[in-house]
Amino acid sequence: MDLKYKRVLVKISGEALGSRDDMPSGAVFKKTVAELAEIHNMGVQLAVVVGGGNIWRGRERTVMDRPTSDYMGMLATAINALCLADALRREGVECRVLTAFAIENVGEMYHQQSAIRYLEEGQVIIFACGTGHPFFSTDTGATLRGAEIGADVVLLAKNIDGVYDSDPRVNPEAKRYESISYGDYLAKNLKAMDPAAVSIAADQNLKVLLFGLQEENCIKRAVLGEQFGTLLY
Repeated sequence: MDLKYKRVLVKISGEALGSRDDMPSGAVFKKTVAELAEIHNMGVQLAVVVGGGNIWRGRERTVMDRPTSDYMGMLATAINALCLADALRREGVECRVLTAFAIENVGEMYHQQSAIRYLEEGQVIIFACGTGHPFFSTDTGATLRGAEIGADVVLLAKNIDGVYDSDPRVNPEAKRYESISYGDYLAKNLKAMDPAAVSIAADQNLKVLLFGLQEENCIKRAVLGEQFGTLLY
């Protein structure tokens, strides 16, 4: 089976995985773990960034101090990362949780060269805590880590199946882009990814494919080069 991409960073939306009560027994969570294990066994060097929106969405807490709320969101991603790592290990996949700031006994502090070495050794890397700084989303963490590890592509698995010209949950006439340049994305002020994430990807010439996590075999199909969702370039 021919792989289009050999080193891949997958960003998994916490919201797309379902509520915290769905982990680790929910159907979407089980499907995602099985698919990650399968593509790892196909020989893909696999890194994962997991969001925390199923536990805590910092930007919605308007009465709180924003940095405090954002750090709480980063801790939520660590919870999801531990759950995902445990599930992968039960599938026989060796993996490591790397955190953007020190959380002793939870994960190893992120270091670029260590992460690359683990990938080359065949381990799955799960990045937790976003960028480690407030005011940045886990999408920004995904493109940042993708650039740092030299990923061939960043796969954004979300609870929406692509980039639209308006919010499809509000506008039933919204149109999905099959592909869009980073310049056009920023000029149109689209909202599927935050501008900081897009700017990093554009600066590093890093392709991003955004698609819905609910779709059947979505991560495997993306690794094999199938065009679906929205490609940002």
